[in-house]
Amino acid sequence: MQRTPEQIEHLLEQVLLTVEKPGRYVGGEYNSVVKDWDATSFHVALAFPDLYDLGMSNLGWMILYGIINDQPEMFADRVFSPWTDMEAVMRREQLPLYGLESKHPITDFDLLGISLPYEQLYTNVLNMLDLAGMPLRSRDRDESYPVVIAGGHACYNPEPMADFIDAFVIGEGEEVILDISHALQRKRGVSRQEQLHALAQIEGVYVPRFYDVTYHADGTVASITRNVTAVPPIVRKRIVPVLPRPFTRFLVPHVDTVHNRAPIEIMRGCTRGCRFCHAGMVTRPVRERSIAEILEAAEEIVRNTGFEELGLLSLSSSDYTEVQELVIAISQRFEGQGVSVSLPSLRIESVSVDLMDVLKDT
Repeated sequence: MQRTPEQIEHLLEQVLLTVEKPGRYVGGEYNSVVKDWDATSFHVALAFPDLYDLGMSNLGWMILYGIINDQPEMFADRVFSPWTDMEAVMRREQLPLYGLESKHPITDFDLLGISLPYEQLYTNVLNMLDLAGMPLRSRDRDESYPVVIAGGHACYNPEPMADFIDAFVIGEGEEVILDISHALQRKRGVSRQEQLHALAQIEGVYVPRFYDVTYHADGTVASITRNVTAVPPIVRKRIVPVLPRPFTRFLVPHVDTVHNRAPIEIMRGCTRGCRFCHAGMVTRPVRERSIAEILEAAEEIVRNTGFEELGLLSLSSSDYTEVQELVIAISQRFEGQGVSVSLPSLRIESVSVDLMDVLKDT
């Protein structure tokens, strides 16, 4: 059953006090973006297929939220997977999955962008599509539904979800998200096949329906060949050559999250090349941000959010070229302000006693 935003608001007022942590489902956090739906021409629902408590700590999803909402004609809303109590209420009351800010049902959006950081979320994606009232399989969705695109580390092997996702982003998303949005704006009103054909021309975008995959007897992929000539024979990962300015307008969540801090990506990629490490292989090449850029971002984040902990993120933060100098600079800048610094990912052999002493003092 299709619901209007007003009907969804009314239903939420009736049911939210019956579920655990209703703050997960209301939106309106500090720094959240609200735009006039009718004054914007392109609407994106950014979905994280897990609890609000986890999704609100995901940096990649937040970066895309900022990029899209910086475009005057675009609006990005948020949607998370509900907890089991809220899901039961939604199914009982025929309350469709909706955007937190706009309260529009997901089927009203032009694009549903799904972050897939790890494979365990596959089934959550299917559950969210079902809660949204959308057919699960891509072939059963026409242009009356939003285009469903997935990106993230779990998309480097897209085949397990190829029947359900219209297009995958292979690689980094900061640039390609606007390429995709502009392409869909230009193709508004045409068939889903034409829309996906336009997306297949974008570097880093893989559209499964235009490729045939064969398998060995053990289930591993034997070959991938295109079934139309107007798409690339090989889809190469999208790389952002120079990291853009760090995101600094973090939303301040209503409920405690798994990482209650503001992350700053100080470096992308890894120099180690461990053969078992997926992330270290797919995020190459290594790109570092300067201390000056990181320090400026830290000042903006604290001013914009009031977070009391800054997480200096990378795959191996102790491998950042000037990590000790960086920690000292941040510690001195926020001395006496109650702001601490953390390095969430460290290799023990690259951690010095001096670095640990500096971290202790922060």
